[in-house]
Amino acid sequence: MTPSSEPRAAPRGRYLATLALAALGVVYGDIGTSPLYAIRYSFSGTHGIPVTPGNVLGVLSLVFWSLLIVVTIKYHIVIIRADNKGEGGVLALMALVNGSRVARGLSPRRLMIVLGIFGSALLYADGGLTPAISVLSAVEGLEIATPALASWVIPVTLVILISLFLVQRRGTARIGAMFGPVMLVWFAVIGVLGLGEIIRQPGVLAAVSPVSGVRFFAEDPGRGLVVLGAVFLVVTGGEALYADLGHFGHRAIQMAWFSVALPCLLLNYFGQGALLLSDASAAENPFYHLAPGWALYPLIALATAAAIIASQAVISGAFSLTRQAVQLGYSPRLQIEHTSSREIGQIYVPLVNWGLMLLTCVLVLGFHVVNTAQPTSDNIAGAYGVALSTLMLITTLMFYVMSREVWRWSFVRAASVAAVFLWVDILFFAANMLKIRNGGWVPLVIAGAIFLLMTTWKGGREILGKRMQEKTVALKMLLADLAAEPPVRVPGTAVFMYGTTDGTPPALVHNLAHNKVLHERIVFLTMVTEDVPHVAAAERVTVKPLGKGFYSVIARYGFMDDPDIEDVLAACQVKSLDIPIAGTTFFLGRETLVASDRPGMPQWREQLFAFMSRNALRATAFFKIPADQVFEVGAQVEL
Repeated sequence: MTPSSEPRAAPRGRYLATLALAALGVVYGDIGTSPLYAIRYSFSGTHGIPVTPGNVLGVLSLVFWSLLIVVTIKYHIVIIRADNKGEGGVLALMALVNGSRVARGLSPRRLMIVLGIFGSALLYADGGLTPAISVLSAVEGLEIATPALASWVIPVTLVILISLFLVQRRGTARIGAMFGPVMLVWFAVIGVLGLGEIIRQPGVLAAVSPVSGVRFFAEDPGRGLVVLGAVFLVVTGGEALYADLGHFGHRAIQMAWFSVALPCLLLNYFGQGALLLSDASAAENPFYHLAPGWALYPLIALATAAAIIASQAVISGAFSLTRQAVQLGYSPRLQIEHTSSREIGQIYVPLVNWGLMLLTCVLVLGFHVVNTAQPTSDNIAGAYGVALSTLMLITTLMFYVMSREVWRWSFVRAASVAAVFLWVDILFFAANMLKIRNGGWVPLVIAGAIFLLMTTWKGGREILGKRMQEKTVALKMLLADLAAEPPVRVPGTAVFMYGTTDGTPPALVHNLAHNKVLHERIVFLTMVTEDVPHVAAAERVTVKPLGKGFYSVIARYGFMDDPDIEDVLAACQVKSLDIPIAGTTFFLGRETLVASDRPGMPQWREQLFAFMSRNALRATAFFKIPADQVFEVGAQVEL
């Protein structure tokens, strides 16, 4: 089986160029702002190495080959083809294997689930770290322009970050149109700045040879491993292009990378290296020292704009990831607002937004307090690489499983490709593990906490389903009993929502037991999330008449779709089941959960699950059901 192609028609011409420009703004904001801090972190700070010609050429060689192997070959040529009906990212990759009919056994599925959940948890940690380090690194240019402004760096950074999160509710449709042009200007400027210095020091191009990197490592492997932790910062953001695959398609993403992002990044990195060869004192901030004095303040403003765009892309990615997690059953229902009537991807999740804002501000202040002797962005850089190096390692492992289970590659082929990437990933992972004592534990703790919440919710829902199944009356048995002893039927339609199609909703049983009547038309509605991004409207709803005024309706959604009761009822009408929303009564179950010592989860996790369940968004709001037409029937369930 060959890799799946994009479901949409391949873009061409002007449309492809427009998509590539948009991708430049959304996809490459993170990796595009790495020149602000990556080279500086290699030669300054706690683990900075001396600025010598051999060290400069060695670091630049590692930068060049990292961008080539990790970002260009791994992500742009290989991983980008592992799409789930056009969507990318760790959860989409996990769903691709879980939903595949060719999966052999349970172990690959279990591995993919664990890796996918922890990988998505790491993305939330990255959602706090990326805005912090990007905006800080941009604003720290004020210290270079005017040292007296050094005390304003943290306050200005916090104001920018808080403002960024405050405007999320308004949506980014209008300002998003400017992301591409601004980032195009950004890449052009940093490319020109680097080119000017390369022309003055053309000898820096010797770093293109892998010999410089090999020699650098051979002289002192321990030092080389430490420096790899800093070099890794040049590839952060590589995962973003895979996660944003569904928004732009692989052709636009590749076009933006090969025509603009990659050449401009290389020019700037080599330009910073050339500057260091001629002026070792520039190591305190080689990026800003590339600029002439008159251009410093405009460059700071442009860098800040680029950092905000990079942060916006990560924040929007966290919103999208949350919607996927809710739909796939790894998160409680949350309030999800659409900020654009035209773009379905423009969503806003209040809880995630405020959580990321708090996390980002705490990270900025916390890392500033820990070590005031060096730039705060250097302190954060120690933690930054840990999350993403772990995520990249996870992606490679997931790719191996996917290539075997879905693409049906042979063991030799899959292992050979994965081994090349694993060799680099493990080196970067080991280098970043050296940062654990210097703040690297922070993203792991954040990811661990989110992983605990996601697995607790998933496991709790499975246990709750089993407990409810124990008390559920088989649907066939109920229909037989009603046929033998018909109850009083009253006019109207009642929709009973339940998670399975073969059991009777407890709400119906309770209603019948207490009220002794049934509506003349009863609809059993089950919402199902498939392991695909989207389900076509024509395939979304299945209607099955059960006789005596009973109907079974199954509504299928993808993990990138938004369930909506009006859409379901409209689809039912097409299938000859007319259910006018006005006058229809919706019956939903609402369980009160009680922790117990029954087999399942430890009681403390059961209590955590019960807390999450109590605070989840009510089904009425999530499925957009008119609140004044809902009856909720409560039940107490021991976990």
